[in-house]
Amino acid sequence: MTFMPWNDAIAVGIQEVDEQHRWLVDLINELHDALTAETPDRAAVGHVLEGLMDYTMNHFIMEEEWFERHAYPDIGAHKAQHNRFTGTIMNALTDFEDGQHVPYELMEFLKHWLLEHIMRTDKAYVPFLQAQGIT
Repeated sequence: MTFMPWNDAIAVGIQEVDEQHRWLVDLINELHDALTAETPDRAAVGHVLEGLMDYTMNHFIMEEEWFERHAYPDIGAHKAQHNRFTGTIMNALTDFEDGQHVPYELMEFLKHWLLEHIMRTDKAYVPFLQAQGIT
């Protein structure tokens, strides 16, 4: 069973954002699989954590550039959420690189945060960006 299945309810309706969100969901599932393997492979876990950090940063940069270019009114609050999320991932990655195990609670955090962020915060900007011609 997939830890975090993608479904159409998660889609926001902007193709590039939905593709990137789907990729993030896939990375979270890959991390879950690596962590819950019968014999977890530290190299695989590290690789996925690094990929999750990189991809998340790139996704957030894209969104924030759109917000700045189109003067999205809630940019400050949205960026603050992005910063808290990337901080959590960076702390987990740093702890992992220092030899600690990735706590399973991180998986629950990632799943809950991403779903909550997409369903509430991201879906809130969709009408604004679509009115700016971003589809």
